[in-house]
Amino acid sequence: MTSRAIDVVEELLGKLQKLMPDQQQQVLAFVEFLLWQRVQSIQQPMGVDVVPLTSKPRVFGQYQGQIWMSDDFNDPLPDEFWLAYNSSAILRTS
Repeated sequence: MTSRAIDVVEELLGKLQKLMPDQQQQVLAFVEFLLWQRVQSIQQPMGVDVVPLTSKPRVFGQYQGQIWMSDDFNDPLPDEFWLAYNSSAILRTS
């Protein structure tokens, strides 16, 4: 273990000792859950597709023509737009 890892362990133990027994049990249960999660992730084969088998394949261009974007989408926003979010700026311009 590196010195930083040892420092973390010592800090964790020090704080754990300050907790009430029922809180220590909660921490223990959480650590056990994290360890269980780690084991599960190791046991799951790499590259397994997590998409349900009932999902339909994606179709390129399926929604073509159903979505549009305004011609001025990339134009700069007017100053009024930005000033509306800062009430002190509105007061200064009035």
